[in-house]
Amino acid sequence: MAWTVLLHPDAVTELSKLPTREKVAIDTALDKLRAIGPALGYPHTSAIKGATTPLRELRPRQGRSPWRAFYRQISQVLVVGAIGPEAAVDPKGFTRAVRDAEQRLHEVEEDNA
Repeated sequence: MAWTVLLHPDAVTELSKLPTREKVAIDTALDKLRAIGPALGYPHTSAIKGATTPLRELRPRQGRSPWRAFYRQISQVLVVGAIGPEAAVDPKGFTRAVRDAEQRLHEVEEDNA
C-alpha cells in the first residue's frame, strides 16, 4: 500500500527555497515515507522530543542532511507541516520550524474535523 503524503502550502514554499541537492534529498525521503508510511523507522525518521503534539522529523540521507521535514499522520494521510533545519545545525531555526509545523498541522486537523 502506498501512503498519501501531502505538504502544507507553506512547507512547499520552504522546500522550494532549499539548495537543489537538499530538495532532492527531501524528495527521496518523502518517496520512502510514501512507500513505507508510519513504519519508516530510524535513521530515516524520529519523534520530536519537546513537541507539544505528536510530531516526527523526516531525516534525509539517514540523518546526514542539515534539513528536516516535520510531519504527523492525520487520519490516513501523512502531512508535512514545515521544512526546517536540523536541531544541531540551527537550534533556534529548528524550534521555530517545529512550532510552525505544530500550528499548521493543528489548522489542517481543524479543517478536516
